[in-house]
Amino acid sequence: MEINEYIESGALEAYLLGSASEKEISELLMLKDRHPQLQDALTQLEEDLERIAQHGAITPPPETWSKIETEINEITRRQNFTGLKITKAPSINGNDKKENAGEFVEVQGPSSHMRVHKLWRWVLGAIFVLGKIFLAFAIYYYLETRQVKQEIQELKQELKNIQKK
Repeated sequence: MEINEYIESGALEAYLLGSASEKEISELLMLKDRHPQLQDALTQLEEDLERIAQHGAITPPPETWSKIETEINEITRRQNFTGLKITKAPSINGNDKKENAGEFVEVQGPSSHMRVHKLWRWVLGAIFVLGKIFLAFAIYYYLETRQVKQEIQELKQELKNIQKK
């Protein structure tokens, strides 16, 4: 296989993104030692990916670091602080090992209330009000039809009485 074809095959991208198999990784490392242009292409691709990541990066709000620092300080000040065990995520290919079993950190939000965007508050409020209006109309028309049915029954009774005479 020609080295330029290997570079264009996408094997370097798979290696850098972590989706290459063990066989592909070993083949790439072996070829990298023999062919300097492969090392140059790998370096160039790393720089390109870094530029893409920097271009698409979103700067967090300025108060984010202080919030993180406050939370870490609060955790470390607890009396029974023993440290957190960091566990490795299960592998994609299903080769999980029992050695990475550990503790998990329970995450809870600061509030038990659900937050809704202001626009949706108005929409939900309008739906609520319309629901009440429709309920009032439904009750009104139910009572009206019940009254009309009673009047019809009374008229039928009167009609029968008149026909008998």
